[in-house]
Amino acid sequence: MTDPGFPSQHTTTTTVQTSNTTVETTIRFDPSYIRTIPGLLKLVQIVLNLLGFICIEASGVFSVHTRGSFFNFVAMTGFWFTGILLALYLFHLIEKTYRIPWLKIEFVFCALWTAFYLIAACLAVSFGVEAFIAAGFSGFCGMIAYGIDAFLKFKAIQSGQLAQGVRVMNKQTTTISTPAY
Repeated sequence: MTDPGFPSQHTTTTTVQTSNTTVETTIRFDPSYIRTIPGLLKLVQIVLNLLGFICIEASGVFSVHTRGSFFNFVAMTGFWFTGILLALYLFHLIEKTYRIPWLKIEFVFCALWTAFYLIAACLAVSFGVEAFIAAGFSGFCGMIAYGIDAFLKFKAIQSGQLAQGVRVMNKQTTTISTPAY
């Protein structure tokens, strides 16, 4: 008689996951990055950062107001950080230093700048000066661009991708079943 609490068959599953990282560590200029979605997002972010900064500065005496100063801080920090990242990607310096968690760094920055642009654009639009309203519009557009970029970086981190280069994931599953006795 068989014991009802003991299974009549036993199955063991072994999963082995390996990954290969393929990177080319030579520094080279590759303009094809600009045609990718992350490259286009970086270009849009740079343009929106610069446009918002110019709008605040064009407001004349209002540009030194704390709202304008905060907006300019957000715009210029975003401009320089995104511009430097774009240059690093164009020259494959990100690929050369693939051990640095670039995707996580970019995700944190893009998520922060999404929140900062929401605050700065709301403050600029509520000030009521036409130049601030135009800057606020570019700030809301920048918020959307940084938000999309943060989402894409989050998905890339979750799937185990590299910022630049190729990581190949191999998964091998072995199942062993023992017959009932």
